[in-house]
Amino acid sequence: MKKFEDEVGLRLQKNSINQPLKEAANAFMLESTKPKYSYNFSWLGRPVIQYPQDIVAMQELIWKIKPDLIIETGIAHGGSLILSASMLALLDLADAEVAQDYSTLKKAKRKVLGIDIDIREHNKKEIESHPMASRIIMLEGSSVDPTIIADVKNLSKNYQKILVCLDSNHTDEHVYAELEAYAPMVSIGSYCVVFDTIVEYFPENYYEDRLWGPKNSPKSAVDRFLQEHRGFNVDSAIDSQLLISVAPGGYLKRHS
Repeated sequence: MKKFEDEVGLRLQKNSINQPLKEAANAFMLESTKPKYSYNFSWLGRPVIQYPQDIVAMQELIWKIKPDLIIETGIAHGGSLILSASMLALLDLADAEVAQDYSTLKKAKRKVLGIDIDIREHNKKEIESHPMASRIIMLEGSSVDPTIIADVKNLSKNYQKILVCLDSNHTDEHVYAELEAYAPMVSIGSYCVVFDTIVEYFPENYYEDRLWGPKNSPKSAVDRFLQEHRGFNVDSAIDSQLLISVAPGGYLKRHS
């Protein structure tokens, strides 16, 4: 296994300096965004609105970190919540298999907490009727509202390993405020994943109906946050692994 992992590491190093490969990946990201490529995928029946590479990356992180709470800002159709909940269910099943005690599955503690300023009623009904619903908690309100933040802090006190995913309003101001609020909740060794940092690398006015763009994006917020706060680093190995991702420079690992 170590030999295989070493070979992967070597390939990732080569990817990081393979300019033609990186340019091809960037061209694909640019050309695939407006046709809404990410809208073509679902997870266990719910639209997930993510690129397959980022879905696989989240699977790897969750399996490695083994969080008992995943906090997500932005719910949309709920596919990301279902993805996280299903991975937590697999962690619980793996624990039960090791212990040979399946009674623990009935009182599983691991949860996903989703926050959205507007949870559409039809999406809420679909999420609440999904087989993974018992693992999901939803809060309606702005992710940067002090009341919501206080509720999340209070809930998170009951958990030991926390992973955070930020995927709501993509302006610099909003994402920076989310980072200020939720990054401190991330457990050491876990991650704060900031989605849609790719916005920073698109041309000006690429999003005609959106407030965000270059210098006003999740990436600009990440850069500012990392300059002003210690404790997190960009996991560049994930960037070299995925190449095609909506979150380049957005996989932030907490080290202290």
